[in-house]
Amino acid sequence: MQDLNSFVAIGDSFTEGMDDPGPDGHFMGWADRLASMISTQSDGFRYANLAIRGKTLHEIVDEQLPLAVALKPELVAFCGGGNDILTPGTDPDALAEVYEIGVAELRAAGSEVIVFTGFDTKNTPLLRSLRGKIAIYNTHLWSVADRYHCHMIDLWAMSILQDKRAWSEDRLHLSPEGHHRVALRVAEVLGYKTTEPWNTPWPPAQEFDWMTQRRRDLKWAREHVMPWVGRLVRGESAGDGLAPKRPELLPINSD
Repeated sequence: MQDLNSFVAIGDSFTEGMDDPGPDGHFMGWADRLASMISTQSDGFRYANLAIRGKTLHEIVDEQLPLAVALKPELVAFCGGGNDILTPGTDPDALAEVYEIGVAELRAAGSEVIVFTGFDTKNTPLLRSLRGKIAIYNTHLWSVADRYHCHMIDLWAMSILQDKRAWSEDRLHLSPEGHHRVALRVAEVLGYKTTEPWNTPWPPAQEFDWMTQRRRDLKWAREHVMPWVGRLVRGESAGDGLAPKRPELLPINSD
């Protein structure tokens, strides 16, 4: 998509950019990084990011999607359902129906749409059991992308993201380098020139013995998993009370 004039990103923490801190106190993330890449190759380009951490798919469709449609962008990145998948008892088939409604509305409004699959969680403790659920949801997303002629970003197939260095300490959100890799991949799919391949091999990693790794796993469970479970039980969201970081379509350098 050369000469793209406007891009809106909607979704949850993945699209908001956790845990990729930016210079202005907000998170950057793959979407901000992608917008910066596009702005150097498309004159008059404008970008908005409506994503808020912790949002469910229904909340994204009900709260963010109408705002995105009203902005009339040429391109919308729509990623959602991850927080729902993490919640026990949710049905990936039913989620996919909601997602398709959102895609249909965006396409009817004239926007191109980027669809993202879920990540493969095979190397993440406690989340490994969700692989089947994620795979079912991903299969539906592929079908939706095909029916509505969307751009597809297959995060599951990005094996480069299986490296621990692609993830932040909480193992739920990408690291700055992980976000960078996703931005490069999306730019490639959209047909933009990039300065480096998204799948450049990682340098050799430091190896830890079994005991050290178990201590790290316990620390992760204590500091990140238990607080998340607590919020889930209380019906709270990490995004409660937060507003979108970039609610208007603006040139990249006008913040």
